[in-house]
Amino acid sequence: MQSLLNWLVTLTPGTLYSVLAVVSAVENVFPPFPSDVVVAFGSFVAAQGPGTAFGVFAFTWFGNVVGAMLVYALGRRYGARRLERRLAGKYAESRDARMRAMFRRYGMPAVFVSRFIPGVRALVPVFAGALRLPVVWTAAMIASASGIWYGLITFVAFRVGADWPMLKGMIAQYSRTAAIMAAVILALGIVAWALVRRRQKVN
Repeated sequence: MQSLLNWLVTLTPGTLYSVLAVVSAVENVFPPFPSDVVVAFGSFVAAQGPGTAFGVFAFTWFGNVVGAMLVYALGRRYGARRLERRLAGKYAESRDARMRAMFRRYGMPAVFVSRFIPGVRALVPVFAGALRLPVVWTAAMIASASGIWYGLITFVAFRVGADWPMLKGMIAQYSRTAAIMAAVILALGIVAWALVRRRQKVN
């Protein structure tokens, strides 16, 4: 990991942007890859040189959305079970059931909110494709969530200045906060859905 970060320092802005696009796309294929840290450091490097916040954001956002929609297409074509087993390993079957139930119940809002939850967001496009959720709406939800997240990383990197440890800590904190908020929103949605169903049964 450290060798990758050291290598980023040697790149020209154009090459750095391209690498960040690939890194943000890889997250959708290989969830354990620490893309947030790499993108944050790449943004930090760009901020120290001739790189621009817009360039970093545009390439990382585009790469992430393209990678996600490629996985969506694979999920739509081949189904989620085999792909998700490869991504999630021994936890695939239990996670498969939870993800399917969540998407069937909440649809597009679940796609958007889940993209902020570490460990889950990479699986969102697979199941969205396997369940054949509308491609345009799925792309819109993924693009919106990715825009918010990578926009935040880029903004913070260009505001922090030359303090990499501070930036790394801030990104980790924001990631935890986003995950907690997303979990709370999902929990509220489940409670609201349960109340609606209960009222329907009573009536």
